[in-house]
Amino acid sequence: FTADGYYRMGDMVYRRDGTVYVDGRKKDLINRGGEKISTEEVENHILAHPAVHNAVVVAMPDPVMGEKACAFVIVKDGARFTFADLKAFLESRQIARFKWPERLELVEAYPLSPVGKILRRELREMIAAKLKAEQASPGNG
Repeated sequence: FTADGYYRMGDMVYRRDGTVYVDGRKKDLINRGGEKISTEEVENHILAHPAVHNAVVVAMPDPVMGEKACAFVIVKDGARFTFADLKAFLESRQIARFKWPERLELVEAYPLSPVGKILRRELREMIAAKLKAEQASPGNG
């Protein structure tokens, strides 16, 4: 609760001309070295690729930048989609490079809540665990 009695929900909102706009959730922002990246913005660009069925972008830990972006993508049946494809597509859409995901994870499904919402927290935990395991494996020193 805030000092004046309001409950912090984690929603990012702004007001323009007397109208309040919801701009996502606070945790749906990636803090990459002080630059705030909207996961929704990046997801919408990735979703425009013809090979992509669905895309979720989450923060992954980074020792230098604090957080970097990881894209979890479900491709359409029979489609091929690589990290190089992702970078070329975002470049063609003139997206600022600091917003580009530094990692692509191809998945067949997302973890879902009982009501069908994508559990972004679980995706963040999955990539953090994968990064930790990769750092601990021989040959990564």
